[in-house]
Amino acid sequence: MSTLVLVHGFWHGSWCWSEVVPHVVAAGRLTVAVDLAGHGLHARRPRWFRAQPYNREAVSTEVSPVADVSLDDAAELLTSQIRRIGRGEPVTVVAHSAAGPVLTRTAEQTPELVAHAVYLSAYMPASGKSAAAYTRLPEAADDLVAPLLQGDPARTGALRLDFATADAAYRQRLHEAFYGDVDPVLAEAATGLLTPDGPIGIMLGTTALTREGWGSVRRTYIVCTRDMAIRPGVQATFISEADAAFPDNPTSVVALDASHSPFLSMPGELADIIIPLG
Repeated sequence: MSTLVLVHGFWHGSWCWSEVVPHVVAAGRLTVAVDLAGHGLHARRPRWFRAQPYNREAVSTEVSPVADVSLDDAAELLTSQIRRIGRGEPVTVVAHSAAGPVLTRTAEQTPELVAHAVYLSAYMPASGKSAAAYTRLPEAADDLVAPLLQGDPARTGALRLDFATADAAYRQRLHEAFYGDVDPVLAEAATGLLTPDGPIGIMLGTTALTREGWGSVRRTYIVCTRDMAIRPGVQATFISEADAAFPDNPTSVVALDASHSPFLSMPGELADIIIPLG
């Protein structure tokens, strides 16, 4: 079967798959986790994040060092990663959350490199629509991430979360948004690894989808039914729009009774889903 390439979402890094990878490898499936543009080893933290004393105003106003990262940049990086990993052969890509539009762009531009596009509670925007547009849907009204964002993204160039704050209530809301069903000790450890800025350009970019490009690639959507970051109603919208646009290549759908981060809360169950996808 094709190699599995795992791509994390905003604020995370390839580290978030560390509990899933052993299950997949034990089943005999080659797998590699990579860093999204502006994250992991490609992250650049704003000055306020480590500055002392804590500067609340800077949290809301400092321009992000990853403000110039666009959807084009992210897709170019992912394409180079999967080309290297697959040595030119197609791979199966599992994209979480905000990695979804990056996978979509990559599959549209180089469908020959993507054997299977798997969206794990991820943005899967329709042709010509940005991922950001879906955050304004009525179905997204009660998501828990939007109220946690700091500053104006148009000014900072990022979707920013404040991981430097000592506000216990804010940190608890972060856990509820991302790690509602994750062991609290593990959730706290994961929070300590998050980076504050997700490049807004990834969320604002759009991709024109074609039947010969993204529409030709097999796709699976893994719905997280207790997700408080990308609500299930929004996830259903992605699926219905894709199937309406490309009815000859319908989306396979799998449901997990999980929050936004099943790679931490139920890594074995998640591995069981993605291992057979080739």
